[in-house]
Amino acid sequence: MSSTLTVGSASSDDNTWERRYFQALDLAPYVLLGISVLLSQLQPDQTAEDRLIILGLSALAAAWVLFMYTLQSLQWRKRTGAMLVYFAGLLAMGGVLEARSPAFMAFVIAGFLQAFVVLPPVLAILGVAATSCVLYLSQPGANWLTPRALPFLIFIIGLQTLTVGGGGYIGIKMSHENTKRRKLVADLEAALEENAGLHVQLLTQAREAGVLDERQRLAREIHDTLAQGLTGIITQLEASQQSQERAVVWQRHVDQALSLARESLTEARRSVQALRPETLEGSRLADAIGDMASRWSEGASIPLQFETTGRPTPLLVDLEITLYRVAQEALTNVGKHAEASKVGVTLSYMDDVTLLDVRDNGIGFVPGSGAAGSRSPARNGFGLKGMGQRLQRVGGRLEIESAPGAGTAISASVPTIAMEGGA
Repeated sequence: MSSTLTVGSASSDDNTWERRYFQALDLAPYVLLGISVLLSQLQPDQTAEDRLIILGLSALAAAWVLFMYTLQSLQWRKRTGAMLVYFAGLLAMGGVLEARSPAFMAFVIAGFLQAFVVLPPVLAILGVAATSCVLYLSQPGANWLTPRALPFLIFIIGLQTLTVGGGGYIGIKMSHENTKRRKLVADLEAALEENAGLHVQLLTQAREAGVLDERQRLAREIHDTLAQGLTGIITQLEASQQSQERAVVWQRHVDQALSLARESLTEARRSVQALRPETLEGSRLADAIGDMASRWSEGASIPLQFETTGRPTPLLVDLEITLYRVAQEALTNVGKHAEASKVGVTLSYMDDVTLLDVRDNGIGFVPGSGAAGSRSPARNGFGLKGMGQRLQRVGGRLEIESAPGAGTAISASVPTIAMEGGA
């Protein structure tokens, strides 16, 4: 275990009371030695020879403290063996000086102050007891070892060891706790600063993700409304050009084109306002998909069978919009790519999920590869990718089964989360 000084003093850069306290403990041996020298030199019963011997021994003691402790590195002070030698030498010199002059009791007291600075706690308590022994037994003419005085000496040394050692031990523990507390506070401050930086990054990323998501949503809305509507208009007008010899057929195509243009205009306005499709306003999802599928079948001249299974449940708005748009996109892909002669659409309500299945008997394709050429829905820009993104946003899934010449089946599922107040 390292000495107390290395835990609580010289390594700290803060000008705290604790740092000043340990600095004072470092200076204490010199101060107490100086006081002791001054008092001993003022004693009238000292001879010149005694004064010179005391000055020489005092210089030796000061050099011992200087070279064995003050000038040494922190690594040296962490070595218990080296500090035991230093402390033993300190007490030995204090005892010799006190034997020559009682004034050096002050210097011996430095052992009390430095025991817990240079030694581990257990050895420090023993060091306090050793300092007490030197303090009382080194006095000139001390009579403590007589049978009458010995018990009292043992009592005084035990009491002094208990009070001084106990106080020193508590002080060291408090120093350790203060050091841990300061480190904890510093770690918390660093963590708070790091969290603040991460928070800023997350806000920035969330803002960027929100902007990107909104762009993608608007792109899908435009694709699902304007693009599909305009595609239908072009199809109807092209059909009218090919049917000019029959006025009735020509007029029907023109009427279809006008109807699609009006619907596209309405949907464009609602997309800007982020509202649900017009056909869903005031209607059940099954009815809205059925109406949209019927209009598609009439415009594309492809037979379509629509059916609903399970108990229809009004879903959250986002869920219904998602399924409606997926059905719309899937039918658009069938009309543009599949060359199908019949199509089936099924809306299934279950306890935990709601399923939408769109099947056709067209030319099919290899999902994800675009193997069927430019007619493959895998190459349809926002087509299948847009469906998957829409479903992913609401916790749904998209599954595609297809093969060249075997038709295509698209299955979209969303969690069945009923609208508040819905039956």
